Amino acid sequence: MTQSERAAAPGDRGAAASGGAARGREHAGNEPLFSIGEVLAELRVEFPDTTISKLRFLESEGLVEPQRTQSGYRKYSRSDVLRLRYVLIAQRDHYLPLRVIREQLAQGEIVIEPPQARPALVALGPNDALPPPTALAERMPPENVRLSADELCAEAGLDSAQLRDLVQHGLVVADSIGRYDADALAVAQVAAAFAEHGVQPRHLRAWRAAADREVGLFAALIAPLQRHPDPTAQARAAETVRELTALSQRLHAALVRMGLRDTLGQ
Repeated sequence: MTQSERAAAPGDRGAAASGGAARGREHAGNEPLFSIGEVLAELRVEFPDTTISKLRFLESEGLVEPQRTQSGYRKYSRSDVLRLRYVLIAQRDHYLPLRVIREQLAQGEIVIEPPQARPALVALGPNDALPPPTALAERMPPENVRLSADELCAEAGLDSAQLRDLVQHGLVVADSIGRYDADALAVAQVAAAFAEHGVQPRHLRAWRAAADREVGLFAALIAPLQRHPDPTAQARAAETVRELTALSQRLHAALVRMGLRDTLGQ
């Protein structure tokens, strides 16, 4: 946690006791408790975009309930940290809305393998196991990826002509130094899969146009949150966009199934 982050969250700083890793840590019985700074530092190893505002937002949504000292400082138990990891994994890898995650957490204790094991989510209820969230067909690429044109083609399984077509039709855009980010990679991977079915980049312009319309709609919906002075408002706006995007995907899939029902004779 940087000095600027500590200054931005005066109510969350742990006690300035000496002792390295033990700083800001108290004990309730034999269980260690962690300051919000320590929790943030641990989670950022696996979830680098996590912020103090995000942790506060998840608390305000009832996903975690850290203890409070007499001075008002937050203190997290190890089970609180596991709950936070469960939430962040469910959001990042499975695109679950907080409402669904909250329901899963309410059903029992959480068991998650160490981060290096790329864990599946497992929530154990009082008597039986709760199945993990439905995974996407493919895990999304890391958000901080930056690829050259050749690297993008290699990762997505495209040739240079196909990439030029994607760029020409506005489906992928390079940054100022010619690098492509995670979203460009995701689009390229989907385009490569579509190409196997004979769907060419020019056919994908309809998706681009529909996405632009959704961008305008969603931006208008979250505008009040972005103007709100509450420090958790940005995290709430990001969560709203995540849920709206998931709803959009569900709606699109349902409408396509309905439209093809007669064709498939169902």
